[in-house]
Amino acid sequence: MAKTYQRPEALSDQITHYCPGCTHGVAHRLVAEVIDELGIRGRTVGIAPVGCAVLMYNYFNFDFQESAHGRAPAMATGVKRVRPDLIVFTYQGDGDLASIGTAEIIHAANRGEKITVIFINNAVYGMTGGQMAPTTLPNQRTTTSPNGRNVGEVGMPIKVAELLATLETPGYIARQTLVKPKYIIKAKKSIKKAFRYQMENRCFSLVELISTCPTNWGMTPVEAVKWAEENMLKYYPLGELKTPEEGRKAA
Repeated sequence: MAKTYQRPEALSDQITHYCPGCTHGVAHRLVAEVIDELGIRGRTVGIAPVGCAVLMYNYFNFDFQESAHGRAPAMATGVKRVRPDLIVFTYQGDGDLASIGTAEIIHAANRGEKITVIFINNAVYGMTGGQMAPTTLPNQRTTTSPNGRNVGEVGMPIKVAELLATLETPGYIARQTLVKPKYIIKAKKSIKKAFRYQMENRCFSLVELISTCPTNWGMTPVEAVKWAEENMLKYYPLGELKTPEEGRKAA
């Protein structure tokens, strides 16, 4: 019997360390599928973050570099400028990209660096114990906000995609989610478009992926999917916020 579904060549046989119900594995597979379908595995370099995906270089069959916390866009910029023939992407969580790495991502986008960024937003610091992140929702409980995020004290959650979409520099900015198959299909399309823009030397691209963290949310995987769809997608609407063809869109 012929196989209709198999492991992408860009993914290794290594078993991942992620918690049950975590959507990092889904995101990894989508990236791997896109790289295989575009035929770019031999010239792709990934930049791993500090966070839950810190060991992701073990899970792919192409070159990787490990960056300091939040500095993946800076490292990707260096690799891409030295070797513009390569396809370079970063993979970062909300603590890595939207907190300590805020300056790096804003300026990389504003310079129009020809790199691709995969941004995982699960509204919490996953690896270090479930602390409040820049993306934690109002009133959402975390280990450092046990009574819920108080926006009067710490401000509203940062909408990274909308923030970057305000920049005048051409770019591709999209937000999708990984919580259900119907959304995953759209997520893959956005990831593929982001890589294609880099292959065409068009623009900076970022795809934000709304994800789940059942362990730190204190939920089962099924409960986490339901919570993300009912709560996160209201605050973080899905879709393309900016394309190089259209220029800047108002948030």
